[in-house]
Amino acid sequence: MREARPAAADGRLTGPRLPNPRLTGLGSGLFCLAAMFLFGWLDQLLFGASPTVYGVLFLPVCVLTALWVRGGDVLTAPVVVPIAFAVGLLPVAEGGGGLLGRLMGLVTGLATQAGWLYAGTLAAGVIVLVRRVRWVRRRRRRD
Repeated sequence: MREARPAAADGRLTGPRLPNPRLTGLGSGLFCLAAMFLFGWLDQLLFGASPTVYGVLFLPVCVLTALWVRGGDVLTAPVVVPIAFAVGLLPVAEGGGGLLGRLMGLVTGLATQAGWLYAGTLAAGVIVLVRRVRWVRRRRRRD
């Protein structure tokens, strides 16, 4: 049986919270790359390589990457999300005829799905800027 969370003096509940992971710049890049490659592969397997499904799945990965990267590395998030988009697009991209066909499919996919790419990168950039401004203000108040 779970115990009730104790109340603080001001009436707020204290106790266990949701996890708040903090990834390094490299860790957030690896998370984003792995998630997008997995989503691209699952999209290929389940939906027959639907670029719209892939784009919709890209947006929450961008948000999580920007939220989970630690404060010192926060500016890396808008850099790694477009790279992860391209890596995850490999299984989704249509292409035949070997390496050149796959490369042409990737370039075409990047061109036709640029809206999702821009939206995810913009979302990550806005979250990163807000986090950075809050961090700078908190630091100035302490000093």
